[in-house]
Amino acid sequence: MANFEFLEALGQIARDQNIDEGELLVALANALLAAYKRRPDSAEDAEVEINPETGEIKVWGLELDLEGNVIREWDATPEDFGRIAAQTAKQVLMQLIRDIQRRQMFEEFANREGDVVSGTVQQKDDRYTLLDLGRVEALLPQTEQIVGESSRNPAGSRLKVYIVEVRKTNKGPQIVVSRTHPALVAKLFEIEVPEIASGIVEIKAIAREPGHRTKIAVASNDQMVDPVGACVGARGSRVRNITNELHVERIDVVPYSDDPAQFIEAALQPARVREVILNEEEGSATVMVHDQQLSLAIGKEGQNARLAARLTGWRIDIRSDNENDEIVEEVWTDGDTVVDQVVAEAEGVAVVETVVADAEGIEAVEVAVEEVSVEVVTELTAEGEA
Repeated sequence: MANFEFLEALGQIARDQNIDEGELLVALANALLAAYKRRPDSAEDAEVEINPETGEIKVWGLELDLEGNVIREWDATPEDFGRIAAQTAKQVLMQLIRDIQRRQMFEEFANREGDVVSGTVQQKDDRYTLLDLGRVEALLPQTEQIVGESSRNPAGSRLKVYIVEVRKTNKGPQIVVSRTHPALVAKLFEIEVPEIASGIVEIKAIAREPGHRTKIAVASNDQMVDPVGACVGARGSRVRNITNELHVERIDVVPYSDDPAQFIEAALQPARVREVILNEEEGSATVMVHDQQLSLAIGKEGQNARLAARLTGWRIDIRSDNENDEIVEEVWTDGDTVVDQVVAEAEGVAVVETVVADAEGIEAVEVAVEEVSVEVVTELTAEGEA
């Protein structure tokens, strides 16, 4: 018996919920088969068929051989199956729709890991911030938030976030996003700079301390295009838009070079470097700067030197040309740590001040006083005079 009203209602639900009607019919058939199997007089093996043209529902009893092949089938539709079908459809249809929607959303967002999306802040607590992405919600964990940013983003404000992971759960996809991931900055440049999106300008490396400073190295595949100028934009408009999105995080755009010495020199900007001496075996570089450029090369709490080392992949030692030979200052990077050591010699005594700083700030300050023998001092003086 045809059931056009049922078929029309099913089609309307599929259109409203953006679900494939054929997929909905298959899911409903499976639910009806489960309902049929609960009957005491049901066939041991059966299948439910829903005619997509008429909406007619039939149950076919099956006889299978030892290999599972169908050797006989018959119409096993119960007389009251129309009532069973109506009750089952009413009970499971919305659940089926929710399951299908959850799966579709998971498949949609699973392919978007590594993308940047915009979300609206819904609610916040000590563990995470909940963002509304439209069809689905996203979790912004506390560890993925820029320090101090939470107070600047009240409920209702919009944020651009980087999709780190999409997890499949019983309640639908759980999307984990980040505001601290270095790739967020790269993606924001891709959105803001057409030359990057088209492949004319390429991001070669990026180093970031979220909420404070980012260094990004770029190169051009077209000799007529200045990669740094393209990223900065007219009067700094492009990089300013990204800085505003990241709440005034400073961004240094530097030119990439295949020559490590030139790349290290550019990475230490805005400091001016006098000379770069490479030790390729140890993967280290000694950088000579003038006295007045030393603090600029180091940066606040070693930040500039640390980011330059991360950006280039080289261990960087910074030395200044001190006019006073009795005071020597040297700075070197060790992973994400920057060590700043000042040695002052006077009247046979050496005062060594060592400041160790990491991405969180100054980690330790150590001052040591050591005796310097007269012979050593004389030798140093002689070498200096020589």
